[in-house]
Amino acid sequence: MCRIAGFWDFNYKGEYSLEEVAISMRDSLAYGGPDDAGVYLEPSYGLALTHRRLSILDLSPAGHQPMEFENFVITYNGEVYNFREIRQELEKEGYKFFSNSDTEVILKAFHRWSFEAVHRFRGMFAFALWDKKEKKLILCRDRIGVKPLYYYNKNGLFMFASELKAFHKHPKFKKELSPLALSLFLQYGYITSPYSIFEDTYKLEPGHFLIVDDKGKLLKFAYWKVEDYLKEEKLKGTEEELAKELESILTESFKLRLVSDVPVGLFLSGGLDSSTVCALLQKESTKPLKTFTIGFYEKDYNEAEYARRIANYLSTDHTELYCTPKEAYEIIPNLPEIYDEPFGDSSAIPTYLVSKLAKSQVKVSLSADGGDEQFCGYTQYRIVGGRIKKLNKIPFLSAFAFALNLISPDLALRVYKRFSFMLPKWTNFRDKYIKLRNVLKHRDIKSQYDVSNKYFLEEDLSNLGLSSFLETQTFCLDNVPVDDLTYMMYYDLKTYLPDDILVKVDRATMAVALEGREPLLDHKIIEFTLRLPVEYKYRNGKSKYLLRKVLYKYVPKEFIERPKMGFGVPVYEWFKTELKSLYLEYLNPDRIKKEGILNPLEVERLLKGYFEEKGINHNKLWLLFVFELWKERWL
Repeated sequence: MCRIAGFWDFNYKGEYSLEEVAISMRDSLAYGGPDDAGVYLEPSYGLALTHRRLSILDLSPAGHQPMEFENFVITYNGEVYNFREIRQELEKEGYKFFSNSDTEVILKAFHRWSFEAVHRFRGMFAFALWDKKEKKLILCRDRIGVKPLYYYNKNGLFMFASELKAFHKHPKFKKELSPLALSLFLQYGYITSPYSIFEDTYKLEPGHFLIVDDKGKLLKFAYWKVEDYLKEEKLKGTEEELAKELESILTESFKLRLVSDVPVGLFLSGGLDSSTVCALLQKESTKPLKTFTIGFYEKDYNEAEYARRIANYLSTDHTELYCTPKEAYEIIPNLPEIYDEPFGDSSAIPTYLVSKLAKSQVKVSLSADGGDEQFCGYTQYRIVGGRIKKLNKIPFLSAFAFALNLISPDLALRVYKRFSFMLPKWTNFRDKYIKLRNVLKHRDIKSQYDVSNKYFLEEDLSNLGLSSFLETQTFCLDNVPVDDLTYMMYYDLKTYLPDDILVKVDRATMAVALEGREPLLDHKIIEFTLRLPVEYKYRNGKSKYLLRKVLYKYVPKEFIERPKMGFGVPVYEWFKTELKSLYLEYLNPDRIKKEGILNPLEVERLLKGYFEEKGINHNKLWLLFVFELWKERWL
């Protein structure tokens, strides 16, 4: 696990020191690779490749990067877990090796098989490969997007890096805020690929190559697609046969993630996914796994007791830490440094804390992300799917939708407050009402699920002055008939997983020089689950049906059978009390007006409505706060 950066300045005339700029870019990411550093320069081409190393495999100097072989030079971030098997293939073809690193295997595999080499790699990776002979720069990102890779292309300057902050070190980088990206952030809480918060700056999509030639032309193409496996014939077999096959694939993939020359641990929440990883690995291990959990004193958010119960049952070496508002307060000012693009998932706070906790004992930690998107784990899958069925049964629905459209959100809130004593308690009723109107307007699964994922809707963005940059994130699966549940899982595999969940874990772990690994995201598992009939993912009101069958062989059912909690953070409670001053400072109307990006009157209305319990969705305030915090650091 490392950090990479580099550039190709097609107009380079010696006006700045190539080496100094390259090293400055590289060392802005030093915390993610504290063990070694390297740079490769081609002054006549204005090209530089750099590397910061976190030593996990082959801790010797032989693993130094950038690494060269014949006409190729590579700078690489990630792990290819099956590198020893690929190495054996290459050795049979006459290749010699001087290190025990996976970097050398990738380099020589590409030399032997060119772009086809990537189909042999099992793991997480982002790399840049310079072909000295063809004068081409080749970028590649892993299939599901575990490892990040940004690029910038403007006025003859092409740059790439693991994180945006490296670009700020180049004298020719033009940082211009992208209104489209800001709109996406306020809608979803993250910025979807390929967009980035800056103009002319992009994320390379998962499962893609990007080639830059010596004329500065870019060619991008996919080598792996989620939808390709949805087109394939569904798996056949009895329930017992499929469960056995699933357990076999899971066990083999999990064990691959233990390949390391340093200690490995596991983030354990006590939920179904992390418990499955823990149970299958502990049964294969002769010594206790090291497991780590973050807890909260607020009971509604605390999963630590469930994790402790699993850890005790499986006899792991368990460590837990409870998070207080004081600890959150200390982390929040550092969020723009850790997440150098606006990032609204508040569970980044405990993810950073659990990463720091794990780093005190290990150098690698496994995380169980990806189970929900593959096995229908999110509660809203059932809510949205059930909602559509119910809506289609309601007579005169169009007339009802028209009537609601005539009632303003403020009037609806006044009526709700009048009768609130006999209605469900919603602190964000106004937003729920606006969302309801949108739900009734569009009753297809794509629109329904997109609306359900949004915080700021169209009229919200209009009120902030951003309506013209609205973009709806839907996907077409032409000629691939899928049910509603499968569509929603597919949507999240394409967006929420790589652009939120995996960003959260990657930045939090790398901020403390800890390698995070995702055992449930081996592409062999994903290709299996994409072909698994949906009734094995959700049946009789139960999510993760087949995964439960595997887990319950090793853990008592009653340890897991409870409402899903997720990795939430009590920010609503904290910002009402201990952290209130932060909102008052960063969302001050005078400050917003001076900046000239957002409508200060709308921000003031939201802030006032939040503190006066006027039905404001707190997530909106959090996203605006995160943006202001980020802007203060990077604009």
